[in-house]
Amino acid sequence: MKLRYWLVILTYVVMQFSSLIFAPLLFYTLPITEVQAINYGTITAFITGLIVVLWIMQPEMKRPPKENAANGPEMFAWSLAGVFMAYLANSVAASIEMSVLGIEPGSENTEIIMNIIEASPLFVIIPALIAPILEEIVFRKIIFGTLYKRTNFFIAAILSAIIFGLIHGEPEHILVYTSMGFVFAFLYVKTKRIIVPIIVHMLLNSLTIILQYALDLDKLEQKLHELETMQTIIGG
Repeated sequence: MKLRYWLVILTYVVMQFSSLIFAPLLFYTLPITEVQAINYGTITAFITGLIVVLWIMQPEMKRPPKENAANGPEMFAWSLAGVFMAYLANSVAASIEMSVLGIEPGSENTEIIMNIIEASPLFVIIPALIAPILEEIVFRKIIFGTLYKRTNFFIAAILSAIIFGLIHGEPEHILVYTSMGFVFAFLYVKTKRIIVPIIVHMLLNSLTIILQYALDLDKLEQKLHELETMQTIIGG
């Protein structure tokens, strides 16, 4: 594996724990609560991690596209198709978990993220934008890409997808995360563009957040009321 890839993985790991540094710093320097300090510390850590990773990956980003890589319209088409493919894979995997394995539906990870967003709305940029970029670079471009060169698609996809699932801290839903990882890996290989699984990942996370709010009408009504109040204040 290339040295820059190891540096990216190291940055990703360090980023997961660097909020332990940023949170106390923000708490003691800004007039915010401890919960806000933790949330904003995490946001700061992810933004910093993204900047560092993109800086490390500059040589890769400056290279010309691979031969037969998808063009603009093809990337757009595969991005849309990828969303439907991912939802289908998710539905099948979730059905197997419930009917065969007896696992209750629902994601604790998603619930935690939604609670954090409710407390600190700015946190939404992590699951909607930053995390998809970092995760696709780490799990698809680096881990899957490296394994794919040495094995085959199936082995590389399943190993990278399992690691992807375990990182999310929900081993009981490993089948769902693995199915999603397969779709992202397929899109990467099919288009030869890492931006495509990144876009699909962003769309899926964003749609999940929107649906979570839409399913909770009370929260949605409250947010609309807060928005109207804010607009009134801004408008004088």
